Amino acid sequence: MKKIFILFLFSPIFLFAQINESDSLKLKADLSLTGIWQGGNVETLIFRAKSELTYQPWRKWVFKTRNSYVYQAFGKQKADEDVLSLNFIYFNPERRIYPLLLGFVSTNFRREIDLRYLLGGGVTFQLLDKKEHWLKVSISSEYERTNFSKTDFNIVDYDGRSTINTFRGTLWINGRYQLFKNKMVLTHESYFQPSLEESDNYRWQADFGLELPIWSFLNFKINYLHTFESIVIENQKREDQFLTFGFTIKSY
Repeated sequence: MKKIFILFLFSPIFLFAQINESDSLKLKADLSLTGIWQGGNVETLIFRAKSELTYQPWRKWVFKTRNSYVYQAFGKQKADEDVLSLNFIYFNPERRIYPLLLGFVSTNFRREIDLRYLLGGGVTFQLLDKKEHWLKVSISSEYERTNFSKTDFNIVDYDGRSTINTFRGTLWINGRYQLFKNKMVLTHESYFQPSLEESDNYRWQADFGLELPIWSFLNFKINYLHTFESIVIENQKREDQFLTFGFTIKSY
């Protein structure tokens, strides 16, 4: 875990409070570190790192990479270690409606996902686009391949498969709002992602953040993450929830 933590701190591609890709700045970066530690009779560690970087290589093109890392241990026993990398290419993001391409890669220790990747494209609709607050809705379609380390699932129709492939459709909603003259910042990002081929294969996620600015480039952050997957390894729960506290470092 220490090596990955250092990578998030010092590698510029990882240098998250949600960045608006429609902004005119050519380079913007955020890093959010939150977690909980408890020692003594019960030793608990929950650590979450989120980062986002946007870069405008050409006038009408914007590249965005969003990365997160979650680690949990109880009594020095690892319970979770998840990596998620979301990568987007936008064309003409200053417009109210603009297209996008995406590529995702993830792993999940507790859900025993060795590797998952998605490739696809879609379109974004800007419902609200102001400097102080913005709201966007995106619709996309992806091809997904997930490799599991076990082959017994909660839905018996999938038993015996170490790899599950499917085409998905995704509805994204995300926004950022400055409240009380920028004394408080509310962020949210949610998606619903059903399979276009199998009705019992779907997932959703809701991610909420509350930030209190301390200095120009530093915010205190409270983060709540709720995830759901319909297909999991047998005897695993479908839902996970994280409530963490920490800081967001910004480059702007």
